[in-house]
Amino acid sequence: MSTQNVKEVVREKYGQAARRVHSGRGKACCGDRSRLEASCDPITSNLYDAAQQGEVPDAALQASLGCGNPTALAELEPGETVLDLGSGGGIDVLLSARRVGPSGKAYGLDMTEEMLALAEENKRKSGLTNVEFLKGEIEDIPLPDQSVDVIISNCVINLSGDKDRVLQEAFRVLKPGGRFAVSDVVVRGYVPAQTKKSLELWVGCLAGALSEDDYVAKLAKAGFEGIALEATRVYGFEDARAFLAGQGVEVDAMAREVEGKFISAFVRANKPAAGCCAPGCCF
Repeated sequence: MSTQNVKEVVREKYGQAARRVHSGRGKACCGDRSRLEASCDPITSNLYDAAQQGEVPDAALQASLGCGNPTALAELEPGETVLDLGSGGGIDVLLSARRVGPSGKAYGLDMTEEMLALAEENKRKSGLTNVEFLKGEIEDIPLPDQSVDVIISNCVINLSGDKDRVLQEAFRVLKPGGRFAVSDVVVRGYVPAQTKKSLELWVGCLAGALSEDDYVAKLAKAGFEGIALEATRVYGFEDARAFLAGQGVEVDAMAREVEGKFISAFVRANKPAAGCCAPGCCF
């Protein structure tokens, strides 16, 4: 599938998710909601604690298609400027805006009209004034060089068909010493290619996941340092069975093949404070 086709598939999927939430038909999910339990799915469920849920409009929580909670791990400081790549309904942008306070700024970037409309409505309901949602693609960030302190993202970079470009753009817009602090789905260990392809077709949030080594290598190529991946959730046998139920495959056999191989990870890296030689790094 071409990069452009990947974008169109993602745009349609997330547009459908936004319309589902807006119409009051329930939470956005990675898989087919009809075959999953009330918790929706093992990836997007139980990511935010009660205190965080109380800080955002319900529609922002319902629209979340993330795989982690980057705002809880990014150590945001008052006065910082934060950018959320693939901000969806805006939950992580709104939470970040509260962390950085009135002297800071939280940007959300998304390419899906329906999600942007939902995010703007959630912004209005929140009453926050230090929030701005931008329309655009994470491969071409519509912000100046060295304009943000922290980049966050929640299970979106794995969906890009050009991850090298995403990481280069993230590096470009970060200030010297800026932080990359994202949640993403990562492959740990070997998964047969056909099994991985089949699973990606059924579970959208897993599509395009990089291996740990590939993620580290791409970040380093973009110029980042201090790179670290921390597993925040490991998807086991029962998780895989929940995803695969009703798909017309030998569920238990495939679930055993992928047990423990897909993880949600918190990915950290830093832009050097000075003296970098990577492309786009001169300052």
